[in-house]
Amino acid sequence: MSGPTRREVLAGASSLSLTAAIPTAAQATATTKPNSIADDLARYIGFGSKQSGSEGDAACGHWLAGELEEAGFVVEKPVLSVPYFDQANCEITIDGARATLCPQPIVIPTSADGLSGPLVRVDGAGRADAPLSGAIAMVDLPYGRWSSAFSKYVRGPVEAAFAGGAKAAVIVTNGPTGKVIALNADGGASMFAGPVGLLAPADAAAFLGAAMTHGRATVTLTGQAGRRPAFNVIGRMDRQKGKWIVVSTPRSGWYGCAAERGGGIAAWLDLARNIPRMLPDHDISFLCNSGHEYENLGAEESLKATAPKPEKTHFWLHLGANLAARDWHEGLFGLSPLPGTDSQRYLVVTPPLLAPARRLFKGLVGLECPYPSDKLSAGELTAIIAAGYPSVAGVFGVHRFHHVADDDERCIDASSVADTTEAFRNLLLEAGKA
Repeated sequence: MSGPTRREVLAGASSLSLTAAIPTAAQATATTKPNSIADDLARYIGFGSKQSGSEGDAACGHWLAGELEEAGFVVEKPVLSVPYFDQANCEITIDGARATLCPQPIVIPTSADGLSGPLVRVDGAGRADAPLSGAIAMVDLPYGRWSSAFSKYVRGPVEAAFAGGAKAAVIVTNGPTGKVIALNADGGASMFAGPVGLLAPADAAAFLGAAMTHGRATVTLTGQAGRRPAFNVIGRMDRQKGKWIVVSTPRSGWYGCAAERGGGIAAWLDLARNIPRMLPDHDISFLCNSGHEYENLGAEESLKATAPKPEKTHFWLHLGANLAARDWHEGLFGLSPLPGTDSQRYLVVTPPLLAPARRLFKGLVGLECPYPSDKLSAGELTAIIAAGYPSVAGVFGVHRFHHVADDDERCIDASSVADTTEAFRNLLLEAGKA
């Protein structure tokens, strides 16, 4: 995230001089249909892995393009180049223990024999308890809902380990599920000086124990690396009005992305089918980007090449991660699903929209406390704001299974997505008529 801490944002928001609420839009002429939302969620989840340029990502993109065409949009699918790594043998071994590693992109592979050296633990501040020259660094992250290797709490310790002479680094992604948390990466070049693998905290005990005595370990990361094509989806209704409404969402991610991306996709489709006839005095553009996990690679391409220019854009809505993921209990019985929505989702709007956003999202946990866009943003929304679009809103968040392979149909409920979609539709109507 950019800007100050959440606490500072809350303090600042409470002292803002808010503009009067935009007059309530006329009653919507369409109602969000939970059955349609559920069907779209199931369809999205059914494509499987959404890694950029994969078979699932491409099939999903073609489906979404077809839905836009059916809704009356003129559709383009501009191509972009994304990295990939088809892994073969990715593991860490010591005497008596072996665990799978998730290779961190852009992957620097090892030989088939791997790299061997003493295990040395590196904490979240980059401090090691032994010399790192020739070692395998065990970077033990603090507990968190991790998302990106660009985080200073991830990147800093890994860079420190390689600066100290480590041969390879293994990151223990400590988080709510005990599983590996995939980390977003640079889409142009490797971020680190040597091979990096991610280790599930549930598999880490033997290796952290061995690091206490600096036992010898071997890290192996082999597979086929390269680049492949992916594509964005762009639908336009150019009515020659000179003022565009833009709605965007990513579709790609490391795994199946049911709650990370599915809610945004279902809401985006619902809005694409309804908003054009509800805002007849605007030009309408719907964007769906691949390349998200490579630090918003597809979104950056859209902003440079195909999105309406800021001076011609009346309002931009971005539907990011965790639009309406399910909440979970943690603790006595592991993770147990709850009927409610994960509160770790953030609504960001340009300051004149704060008052109507508070009204329209009242009762939607997390979103009922919107933040001003000049104080807080994240992900693709940050790039949209930085590009100079004058009126924006966006949602983003990190749910418990964010970037985890188990982010499946258990993690999202269609009725919660429908409720959130309705609020965003009403925000679009008010912003469009302002």
